[in-house]
Amino acid sequence: MDTRIQFRVDEETKRLAQLMAESQGRTLSDACRELTEELAEQQRKVMTHDQWLTDQVNAAFSKLDSGKSEFVTHEEASLDMEVRKMKIRNKAKK
Repeated sequence: MDTRIQFRVDEETKRLAQLMAESQGRTLSDACRELTEELAEQQRKVMTHDQWLTDQVNAAFSKLDSGKSEFVTHEEASLDMEVRKMKIRNKAKK
């Protein structure tokens, strides 16, 4: 089901927006619809990422609660990251 969106702008803004939309071969209504659809798609991506992140955090806490977590020192983590970065840099040079 389609929904109607209404908002107010001053006449000059409307006139200029209509001119720009017409110069692109579309109506102002089309342009507003496209912008709304783009915003909705961006929000879908944000929500998808937020859900993925929540799932990852919950999985990490479940692993911790079950005693299956493996902890490393800061130094070990830093060294591991440097090794990973070097591998990436070496691939980029090839």
